[in-house]
This record gives sequence, C-alpha cells and structure tokens, in this order.
Amino acid sequence: MSSNVLPARRGVLGLALLTALTLIATHPAFAAKRVFEMNIEDTKITLVERQQFHTFAFAGQVPGPLFYVDEGDELEVTVNNLTALPHTIHWHGMFQRGTWKMDGVPDVTQKAIEPGDSFTYKFTAEPSGTFWYHCHVNVNEHVAMRGMYGPFIVRPKKPTAIEKKVTKEFVLMLSDWASKWADKPGFGGVPGDVFDYFTLNGRAYPESEPIRIQKGDVVRLRLIGAGELTHALHIHGHSFQIAFKDGFPLPSPIWADTIVVGPGERYDLILTADNPGRWMVHDHVDSHTMNGDRPMGGMMTVIEYTEIKSDDAWYPWNKRVPQPDFYYQDAISKGPGIYTNETFRGQAVQ
Repeated sequence: MSSNVLPARRGVLGLALLTALTLIATHPAFAAKRVFEMNIEDTKITLVERQQFHTFAFAGQVPGPLFYVDEGDELEVTVNNLTALPHTIHWHGMFQRGTWKMDGVPDVTQKAIEPGDSFTYKFTAEPSGTFWYHCHVNVNEHVAMRGMYGPFIVRPKKPTAIEKKVTKEFVLMLSDWASKWADKPGFGGVPGDVFDYFTLNGRAYPESEPIRIQKGDVVRLRLIGAGELTHALHIHGHSFQIAFKDGFPLPSPIWADTIVVGPGERYDLILTADNPGRWMVHDHVDSHTMNGDRPMGGMMTVIEYTEIKSDDAWYPWNKRVPQPDFYYQDAISKGPGIYTNETFRGQAVQ
C-alpha cells in the first residue's frame, strides 16, 4: 500500500496513512511536507513453520512499513499506541537539528506514549541514506524480542556516481529471537537469553524469499542490523562493494564477499549481477543458520537469476509462489511514500 490510502483507525490493515501532502515532490531536489499516521498493535507473527512470536508491531507487521522520503522533506508522523504497554519511535540516524524533542527517547526527549494515547513526531529528513526506526522503550525487549522496527530510507538530493548505476534495490533487516519469551509480552531481553531463531525481514529460511535479479543488474542491498547480535553475511558467487556505512558514502568503497553487521549498523552493498546461477546468501556465524535445533534455516536466502530455471525437484523453492515486495524492492521503485506489506502482517491479538 502506498501513501494515498486512509483505512480506519482499527481497520483491517491497522495502519492509517494520512497523506495530506502540501507539496508532492517528483524530484529529490524539491522538499515536500509529508503527513502520515501509524498504529502500534499487539500482533502475533510467524517466523517459520509453527514458531510464533507476540510482537508490538508497527501497523501490525514485522518489519514495519517502509518510510521512503526525500532529503529535506518535512515529516509529520502521528503514532497511535493500541497496545497495553508504553512505546516511542526513535528515528535512528536522523540529526533532529532544532527538533531534539522528536528523537523518541522516553524520559529524555518525551514522555512515552501510554496505551490509548498518540504522539506526533515532526522533523526534517536529514541526512540521506539507509536508516531505520524503532521503539526506544525497553529496547532490549521491544526491539530485539517484539519486532518494533522498520526501514527508513532518505533519498539524496545529490546521489553519488555509484548509486546512479543501481537498477534494483533490496532492504534486508537482520534480527534474532529467543523463543523462550515468544508468548510472554513484557518479558525477555535479559542477560543470558539464548537466541535460537534468526530472520531476514522477520522470516527464517525456508520461509524467507529469494532475491530475484537478472544478468546485468546493478543491485543495491541495504542491510540493517535490527537485532541484538552481530551477523556476518556472506554472498556466494560474487564480490560486492561496501559503498555506504550508516547512511554515509565511503570515499573509497571496499571490495568484499562477507560483511559483518552489528546491532544498529547499516551497510549498503553494490553488487553487479554478472554470474547467472542460484547463489546462497547466509550468515557465516553458523549457529545463526538454524531454526531452533534444526540446521538449514535461520538467516539464509538465495539469489536467483531469472535466466536460470528453478524447477529442480530437490530445490526447496522449485514451486515457490513469490511473496510480493518481500524486500520492499517494488515499493522503492515507486518513489516517496509509506508502504505496508501484507506478507509481513500478523494476526491481531485482542
């Protein structure tokens, strides 16, 4: 869903997107005022198979909706707390120049949003780059255990030469879960927790989604460390350029085939699609490629070239029906707005 729809406050999607834009920008050189509204809901999601988690989900989904705006845009985001616990939103990486009270830290910049209450964040989108938003109340539980995170991308006024070449973009949010606390909201995120499920965009392999590209694509992978642990993502069959760190362009991109992503970090990788095949993408911390005590799961996916058939009988995804916009690749191509995704939506918990 893009930013021109306004469902009911507790509607089927659980997301109100109020876009009374005073100026709609069609080019990143021009700023716009963008007005949105978003709910926080008690929601049960499925990581893989039967492993469910009680989450405090933005718009009832994990990860939350993609915010995609232009550098310099004036944002106004009203957040309605429909859960039984207090929350805030921290816009991770935003400078908040002159708007420090919008930084979303309870008892430092604001009073937390109590159950049934609302709060409106007003700030300018700067700097540009790959960012994210997350709750800052009991971060140890609400983010690491309850899925309170989403991608926040600010398109630059002056893109770098390397990003001008990009033809496809994918957002990957890396996270980890301790099943001990799956059905115990208000608890967890304590020293000694054992993380036993690991996800890309809230799903563990084989219920994650292939990254589908074709020969000649210049691919941008926006990696966001949204969990508690550090991950070492390795891509088979290719090298890539580490071109951005925490939203900022590196003066000399680094060639690599493995990238270590810590909590809160963002890296933008630029990969040239020049080797058709099916290629594994996985966390090289081997224990992170398990679902509970079972191997061949967790933080894994596959790069699929469209030139290669995926009909081998032994290939787990040989008859897979694509999950729409799993990496927000289609949403990004539409330009600025806020985008939900039914694939990520869980079941409402009353």
